[in-house]
Amino acid sequence: MAEIEKVSEPEEAERLIERSRERPVVVFKHSLTCGVSAGARRRFESFVAGREGDEVGFVLLEVQNARPLSNAVAEATGVRHQSPQAILLRDGEAVWDTSHGRITEEALGEALEG
Repeated sequence: MAEIEKVSEPEEAERLIERSRERPVVVFKHSLTCGVSAGARRRFESFVAGREGDEVGFVLLEVQNARPLSNAVAEATGVRHQSPQAILLRDGEAVWDTSHGRITEEALGEALEG
């Protein structure tokens, strides 16, 4: 099973961008108080669980505990904040994003294959 790294510090935004130059990084922004976000998180975690030996970095950002980081990610990527939200970083850029009920295992898989 691939691992999900939990991030919370604002300076990690630039580190995630830099890491994406070596391998894709999927950032999942999660709201701790939203039922839709809870469902999206379950789908994200299920997707990650099936990615054994994957060269993709998976990152969890809990918005309420990391608002400055969430804002820094939005600023660094140019992707307007939403939660729940999934952002695919590749080669230092946000190349795909989706939010709410559109965060599915199928959508995540298609984004990584594309």
